[in-house]
Amino acid sequence: MDVGVRLQSIRKLKGLSQRELAKRAGVTNSTISMIEKNSVSPSISSLKKVLAGIPMSLVEFFSLDVEQDSNTQVVYKANELIDISDGAVTMKLVGKAHPSRAIAFLSETYPPGADTGNEMLNHEGEEAGMLIEGRLELVVGSESYILEKGDSYYFESSKPHRFRNPYDEPAKLISATTPANF
Repeated sequence: MDVGVRLQSIRKLKGLSQRELAKRAGVTNSTISMIEKNSVSPSISSLKKVLAGIPMSLVEFFSLDVEQDSNTQVVYKANELIDISDGAVTMKLVGKAHPSRAIAFLSETYPPGADTGNEMLNHEGEEAGMLIEGRLELVVGSESYILEKGDSYYFESSKPHRFRNPYDEPAKLISATTPANF
């Protein structure tokens, strides 16, 4: 059995980037990369540590059928969206289990007073979205923008940014982010 190919297939099946898996497992990005390229053969304890970031047991790892199913889910009902919320902001991810998901497509709700945190976000990739309800403040770099229903945005995620709802009504946003780190 090819452990590297299997790890890569399962990681992609679970919608994780190498960087996200490394972060979750407490190992370096290069460790994941070397295992997937079969440059190194991980010990059982190392493999268990990496699999804990998925999370998955050794038994599941070696017994899971990772062949891409021709019946890959296409439509996701509202109750099937995965809640990846962190704090007051509700974020629901579309297509979490898609085997080769390249984008994170989200339905986000910002209650009055909610924000993405005091620290500005910045990471690799791009972000785009459209406000479908309410108003929302978007800060990108040193610029502040007020989004109203129907307004949209697109920017490189490496620019420091944050979202905030200082208004009395909830704000609903549909967004997409690359790479698919969720």
